[in-house]
Amino acid sequence: MAASSLPQQDKIPAPYGSWKSPITADVVSGSSKRLGGTAVDARGSLIWLESRPTEAGRGVLVKEPGKPGDEPVDITPKEFGVRTVAQEYGGGAFRVSGDTVIFSNYKDQRLYKQSLNSKDSTPLPLTPDYGGPLVSYADGVFDARFNRYITVQEDHRESSLNPTTTIVTMGIGGKDIQEPEVLVGGNDFYAFPRLDSRGEKMAWIEWCQPNMPWDKSELWVGYISENGEVYKRICVAGSDSTLVESPTEPKWSPNGELFFITDRKSGFWNIYKWVESENKVVAVYSLDAEFARPLWVFGMNSYEFIQSNEQKNLIACSYRQNGTSYLAILDDAQSSLSLLDIPFTDIDNISSGKQCLYVEGASAFHLPSVAKVTLDEHKTKAAEFEIIWCSSSDVLKYKSYFSVPEFIEFPTEVPGQNAYAYFYPPSNAEFQGSSGEKPPLLLKSHGGPTSETHGSLNLNIQYWTSRGWAFVDVNYGGSTGYGRDYRDRLLGQWGIVDVNDCCSCARFLVDSGKVDGERLCITGGSAGGYTTLAALAFKETFKAGASLYGVADLSLLRAETHKFESHYIDNLVGSEKDYFERSPINFVDKFSCPIILFQGLEDKVVAPDQARKIYQALKEKGLPVALVEYEGEQHGFRKAENIKFTLEQQMVFFARLVGHFDVADEINPIKIDNFD
Repeated sequence: MAASSLPQQDKIPAPYGSWKSPITADVVSGSSKRLGGTAVDARGSLIWLESRPTEAGRGVLVKEPGKPGDEPVDITPKEFGVRTVAQEYGGGAFRVSGDTVIFSNYKDQRLYKQSLNSKDSTPLPLTPDYGGPLVSYADGVFDARFNRYITVQEDHRESSLNPTTTIVTMGIGGKDIQEPEVLVGGNDFYAFPRLDSRGEKMAWIEWCQPNMPWDKSELWVGYISENGEVYKRICVAGSDSTLVESPTEPKWSPNGELFFITDRKSGFWNIYKWVESENKVVAVYSLDAEFARPLWVFGMNSYEFIQSNEQKNLIACSYRQNGTSYLAILDDAQSSLSLLDIPFTDIDNISSGKQCLYVEGASAFHLPSVAKVTLDEHKTKAAEFEIIWCSSSDVLKYKSYFSVPEFIEFPTEVPGQNAYAYFYPPSNAEFQGSSGEKPPLLLKSHGGPTSETHGSLNLNIQYWTSRGWAFVDVNYGGSTGYGRDYRDRLLGQWGIVDVNDCCSCARFLVDSGKVDGERLCITGGSAGGYTTLAALAFKETFKAGASLYGVADLSLLRAETHKFESHYIDNLVGSEKDYFERSPINFVDKFSCPIILFQGLEDKVVAPDQARKIYQALKEKGLPVALVEYEGEQHGFRKAENIKFTLEQQMVFFARLVGHFDVADEINPIKIDNFD
C-alpha cells in the first residue's frame, strides 16, 4: 500500500534512481488494459472493447452492469478475440445496432454477428473463410434499408504487401455466407463509410498514395439507388487544387445534414457542414484548435449529435489546444460553444447515451477511462461525472507517488520556433534526492511520428519518476495537436527536426538546473525508436538509449513495410541520398554509447531484421549492446510478461551503464554484450 506523502524534511535522502516504489513493473503491466472503442445498445447500456495483457492482449467486448455494484459482463466468448488488423493498426473492430453486434475476430479476421441479449449467444460468421486471416474488415455501419452491413475491406489474397482496399457490403439477414460485394473502389484507401438515417446517401473518406490521410484526403457522398448501388457521386471536400486539406470523420445529423471535420485555410481541424442544395461547405465553428486526430486507426469518434427537444443540431465535441483537451457542446444554430467542466485533460472518443455522454479520456490523476457525463436539462452543463471503466481500478492508492507533469515550451534550433513537452520531476512519498545531486533524465520520443504525447497519467512513466528519475515526453515538430504548420515541420525533415528537438529539450532541462547533464538517456518505440537511434548516431547529447521496435534502415522500412505507410516516409525523408544519410545503420561508426533493443518477431511494420542488423553492427564495434526478441509479439507489445520485462530491463540497463546507483527492485539483468 502507498504511504501518505511525508513532509520534505522527514523523507529519506537516497540517490536518485535507487528509490523503492510500490509502482512495480507488475503493477504497470497489469494495469495496461487498452480501450478499443465504446458503443451504446438498444437499452442505453454501454458496451466497450478492452484488450487484456493478462490474456495475451485478447480483445473482449464488455457490457456495463445492469445494477450498481454488479460486475460488468463479458460478451465475447473465450474462443474469440475482437480485433482487426486492417492497415496493421486496426480500430473500428466492432459496431453495435440495437441488440446486435458485428465484430472482427482476430485469429481469422472474419466478421461475426452476435446477439447482445443472450449470454449464450454464439457468434455467427458473416464473411467467407479464406483459409487464414487474408481479408480484414474495419469501420463498419449497419444499413437498415437493405438489412446489410457496409464496411471497409482490406484484401491480401493477391498481394500481401499491396492489398486492395474497398468499401463492401454483405447481407446480415440470411444464413448463407456470400462473398462481399464492392460498393465503392478504385482508390488506395477508404475510411468512415457513413449512412444518412434513410440509407439513401453514404459519405466516406478516401485518399491515395503518397499521401497519408492527414496530408490530403477527399470527402465523397454517394447516392444509393433502389437496388442498393451507388449511382451518383459528389466530392464534397478535398478536390479543390487551391485548398490543401484533409477532411475526416463525416457524420449525418438526425435531420440529414452532413457534418465533417477538415483543416482547410486555418490549418486546424474544425467542424464544417455541407449545404447540399448549393453544394458548398460552411464552417460551423472556427477555433485555432484541433477537433480531430490523425487517422492512424479506424473508427474514431471525436464528436456526436445529442438529442435536443428543439429543432437544432447540438454537437458534443472535444478539441485540443496547447496540450489540453476540452469537452464542449456546440450549438449549430447559434454557432456557440459551451464548455463542460469535467476533470479529463485528454479526451478521445465520445458516444451518445440517454441524457448522457460516454467520454473516453484521462488526466494527470486518471488513467485511460470511460466516464458517464450526465448533462443538465439545457444540455450546456455537466450535471454529473462518473467513471464507468478504467484501465486499472485501484491505481489511486499510489497517488502520493505520482509525478504531475509540467507542460513546457522550449526553444528549438530554428530561431523563433519553439516545441513542446511534458516534464515529470522525480516524486516519491518516502524518498528525496541526495544533497547536491540532480536526477538522471529519461527522454521519450513518441511514435508515429505524426502522433502526439499527452500529459495524462501513465504508470509506465510513474514507474521511472517514483524511483527518482526525471522523465520528459516530447512533442517534437511534426507532432499532431498544434495545427498543420507544426505538423508539416517534419516534411522532408524526419531524422533532423525530431532529433534536434529532442536534444534541444534535454539541453533546456539541463540548463534549467532540473536534471543531470551527464545522465541523459533516451527511449522510444517505432518511429520514436528511429529518433532514438538517430539521436545516438548523429548527436552526442545522450549517454545511453533504448529502442523498442525502432527503425534503423529507412530504405529497408520503405521496402518491407505495409501498404498504409509504404509511401509515408517518401514525404518525410526525400531523396535517395537522404534515405542513406539518415539511416543509423549506415553510420555505426558514429555510435558511441550503450543501446538496448526490444523487438517483436511478428512485426509487419518494422521487420525484426532492423533490430538484428543494428545489434550485430554495434556488437562488432565493441559497444555495450543487448537485444531482446519476443515470440508472438507484433508492432507494440501486448502481453503482460513482455511489457514487464521490457520496463525492468531498460531500468537496470540504464542503472548499470550510466546511473551510478543500484535499483531497489530485484531484477535479473540480461547479459550485455561487450560489458558483461
